[in-house]
Amino acid sequence: MKKIGIVLAILVLASQAFAVSADVRIAQVYAGGGSGSATASYKKDYVVLFNNAGTDINISGWAIEYGSATGAWGSSTGNYFAFPAGTWIAGCSYLLVTCGTAGAGGADLPMADFVTLNINAGAASGKIGLFNAVNSNLACGLELAGTLVDKVAWGTSNCAEGAAAGGTAVATALVRGGNGALDTDNNATDFTVVATPVPFSRATPATACQPVPTETQNWGALKSTFR
Repeated sequence: MKKIGIVLAILVLASQAFAVSADVRIAQVYAGGGSGSATASYKKDYVVLFNNAGTDINISGWAIEYGSATGAWGSSTGNYFAFPAGTWIAGCSYLLVTCGTAGAGGADLPMADFVTLNINAGAASGKIGLFNAVNSNLACGLELAGTLVDKVAWGTSNCAEGAAAGGTAVATALVRGGNGALDTDNNATDFTVVATPVPFSRATPATACQPVPTETQNWGALKSTFR
């Protein structure tokens, strides 16, 4: 019985140690930029992160990584962006990263929190992962243990959480429900394809964080170690 108690204590401590990273999630993805199409919503791609914790989280060294529909994460330096030292995301707030090269069509994006020339995502299908360390050129399922924080796949892409979200086009974006808080571990359920995307950023007023039952947090934290 004593050994069982020790094991349980270790599991609880482990879940608490990893729970903080489970609070940051991908809230929006727009992959239609850079196309030059007159119907594009914006000139550049973007990714929005949301911190569902009530406290600020340090994401220094974390990385946003793109993979094609069946390709590896961050297959080249042009497919990932690592946050510099000193990067924090406020509790119940957003972070906007504009990605890729600008196209001739579409509107200019609002002031971004981070700008990178990397990551020209596929408009119809693809996947974006958020990692707490760079996973360059690693296939789905071969990620470094404990580094995958969140991911979304859309269209005909592999590597989804649950089922892939719907396919997008140059005018549409993926938006997570609950203003970025909804997380059922199913991309098809959590994300909606919207025709008039509005990117959130640090300038967007903080939203209400979504409470998560303690047992769900603990399981999600342990699960993130292995997925």
